[in-house]
Amino acid sequence: MKALVLSGGAGTSPAGCSLPALLVPIANKPVLQYVVDNLRDIGITEIGVVIGDGEHEVAELFGDGSVLGVTLTYLDERTSLGLAHSVRLARPFLGDDDFVLYLGGTVFADGISHIAEDFERLRPSAQVLVDKVEDPRLYGVAEVDENSRVTRLIERPREPRSDLAMIGVYFFTSAIHAAVDAIEPSWRGEFEITDALQWLVTHERDVRASSYSGFWKDTGKIEDVLECNRELLLGLRADVQGVVDAESRLIGDVVIEEGARVVRSCIVGPAIIGPGTLVEESIVGPYASVGADCRITESGVADSIVLNEASVHNVSGIETSLIGRKARVGSARQHRLVVGDGAHVEVAA
Repeated sequence: MKALVLSGGAGTSPAGCSLPALLVPIANKPVLQYVVDNLRDIGITEIGVVIGDGEHEVAELFGDGSVLGVTLTYLDERTSLGLAHSVRLARPFLGDDDFVLYLGGTVFADGISHIAEDFERLRPSAQVLVDKVEDPRLYGVAEVDENSRVTRLIERPREPRSDLAMIGVYFFTSAIHAAVDAIEPSWRGEFEITDALQWLVTHERDVRASSYSGFWKDTGKIEDVLECNRELLLGLRADVQGVVDAESRLIGDVVIEEGARVVRSCIVGPAIIGPGTLVEESIVGPYASVGADCRITESGVADSIVLNEASVHNVSGIETSLIGRKARVGSARQHRLVVGDGAHVEVAA
């Protein structure tokens, strides 16, 4: 079995972050790393990654995938025309193998092993992952019978007849290729994977649904990224590889990565301090992820993500914030900041 991971395309990263969606860091790990971990856990090591313009940082960071224990093949998609179009583009890579289609901007904290087990046991033409959502109008919606067979699918219905949304993981046999070839563009001008699935249902192919009961989150909005960060930080266990001086305190589950230094400071877990980062005369955490080579001095940072090479100085308290790469924030009294990559913010106290 193979996997096809979609990057999410332009505009899917949170505000203030110019990184591709697959590289947005959650608890100091890029989203793609969580995706690959979930795929590797179910035995998949051949992974195609669809990337668009401006997303080649993904290939630059992960290379051939050997650092993650997999083989990554990058597939360029200049223009995004829908999920089914991406499947069509990837046909030479996929061949006639079974495969997982995985929306790379979504984090599944509890993995996807149960849907893999359902697919292997039932051997349908397609197995989709669903969950109940408050507003199904924002999703592709599945109508399911008492045996978990999908009877109807519709993309972003105005009047949903079901609250079961498809949430970003699909298992397919090669039957999906005929469906992808048969459909026309939707009213949005895209080739919808929902329409391809409906084609299978209409042609009496077996399409099943598996419910997801764990934590999952699309990481396209800052509030969702921060919620995801909180959830994944809860899984940390205390680990100190860097240097913590005698005047500092670590409370709870705190990770200090190699090369980091904590000087006259308090780190409240769950929190993680990245390699090469200096925290001095500051309070960091709880629920804080600080990336590599940052400087946090005379400041307080909680419930926030600070990206690589950013600096925060003389800030009385930053909360529920995202500080971009190489950004500089000083003399600010803000509870919520969204600071773009490379920005310089100075606010009078």
